[in-house]
Amino acid sequence: MKPESGRRLSDLVSVGVLTRVFPPGLVDEVVAGCGRTERRHRSLPARVMAYFSIGMALHSEGSYEDVLGLLTDGLAWSSGAEPVKLPSKSAIFQARARLGAAPVEALFRQVAAPLAGRGAAGSWLAGRRLVAVDGTTLDVADTAENAEFFGRAGVNKGEQAAFPQARVLAVAECGSHAIFDAAVGPYTTGENTLAGEVVDRLEAGMLVLADRGFCGYPLWRRAAATGADLLWRAKSTMKPRHLETLPDGTWLGELRPGGNAARTAEPLTVRVVDYHLDDGRPNDTAYRLLTTLVDHNEAPAEDLALAYAQRWEVESAFDELKSHQRGPRTVLRSKSPDLTLQEIWGHLCCHFAIRTLMWEAADHAEVDPDRVSFVAALRIARRSIPAARGFPPSAR
Repeated sequence: MKPESGRRLSDLVSVGVLTRVFPPGLVDEVVAGCGRTERRHRSLPARVMAYFSIGMALHSEGSYEDVLGLLTDGLAWSSGAEPVKLPSKSAIFQARARLGAAPVEALFRQVAAPLAGRGAAGSWLAGRRLVAVDGTTLDVADTAENAEFFGRAGVNKGEQAAFPQARVLAVAECGSHAIFDAAVGPYTTGENTLAGEVVDRLEAGMLVLADRGFCGYPLWRRAAATGADLLWRAKSTMKPRHLETLPDGTWLGELRPGGNAARTAEPLTVRVVDYHLDDGRPNDTAYRLLTTLVDHNEAPAEDLALAYAQRWEVESAFDELKSHQRGPRTVLRSKSPDLTLQEIWGHLCCHFAIRTLMWEAADHAEVDPDRVSFVAALRIARRSIPAARGFPPSAR
């Protein structure tokens, strides 16, 4: 039984560094906007469960009870009082189900944004912010519901993978590794299909890097229409029609779609950068980049080739999320599609919070963010939670 007290469980939740990035007032606003505010007093209100969804990512190896215990700073109703008995696993599960995935996704979309200021190392080229697009997959719990919704990867001899998989398509800032936009879907949805969701949200002032798997006329045209500039590696089958050779050896070409669509489609002018990379293999690796930056004085060929190497920063962000934050070879715990999506958005929120902490530390110390350890920042964030205190009165 709850002791007589004017304090609610939600007033005692301590989420340390997470509340700096996701303030309680904003969480309440997002929850209300999704129509998930509780109509009656509950011991696990929606605000608590929104933080719990992120806390599960921060403490991916902990049980429901462990995570909630860490987030609520002992669940003491008043100073010196006996701690309140933790709600049962069933009660926590039901509270998660009431919240659903939508508020956690909305929280990510409300807060996540590029972090780097002007002039930050590895973050800008020709006045454009360097961002990279790529995809990854996450193993999810092997249940009939998840298998039907997410699907499985095929393996040798017609067999299927042991676990269903979710596909995540993300946009990350190269300088900070901050994932600031994403689309999540079943494994059966291709990367280019999910990429269509995120490219529509690109903005002018960005220089978007992408591997050749994304480079095709339809997606290129769609991304360029946002006003963002593009620097994508071309597929070997893409052969723009030569228009003009520029003084730096790059050339302007006319890009059209393949097949019958080429007869009616509007041609797009691209700048083509061809170069070889001596990476120690027997034969030099040939690269062909396509870009919307057609002025060779504004963006020299060598600068573009060096900038394209920054595309791997999004892979580093995925490694941080999957190998360190989630844990290597760890399967997501949620057994239904909606809660699995909630868990994934919680991981994205958690990663952004940690990356924000790292960027602020690097900026304060005036060092390159690449010199700040993600693992160390993750450990600090995990330690900060039980040491934090309740929400300030103004946030209640």
